[in-house]
Amino acid sequence: MNIKDFSDKLGLSFLAEPLFLQVFRRIKETIGIRYEDIGVMGVIVEDVKAMLQGHEEIDAAQTLIVNFNTFGPSSLDFFIYTFTKTTNWIHYHEVKQDVLLKVAGIIDRHAAQIAFPMHTVHIDEGASTPEKHRTKDT
Repeated sequence: MNIKDFSDKLGLSFLAEPLFLQVFRRIKETIGIRYEDIGVMGVIVEDVKAMLQGHEEIDAAQTLIVNFNTFGPSSLDFFIYTFTKTTNWIHYHEVKQDVLLKVAGIIDRHAAQIAFPMHTVHIDEGASTPEKHRTKDT
């Protein structure tokens, strides 16, 4: 049994195509914006999708997905899934950088911000604090 027959039998047909025969590379990113930017999430997603559809280095014949994906712990996340026309590793990273910088510009143009992990601490003003329990001697 040759590798093509073996990989087809297992449902792994991609194994039959060596990496040097690939004709594109995938960009798969999750990007988060702040919760207070929910009002512009829809237009950000639309603008990112339009940018990718018009990008000369993105393969329009392949799958292209840009969608609001999840309510994350510190951000509202949207998902980018697309393919470049190049398989050259160095050029691929140049294209990916260009895409990510354009995404950051789109977010900025809508007065939104890329989120970063953070925690909010709420303090009950009526709660006891150590200072309230101190005596003159301590």
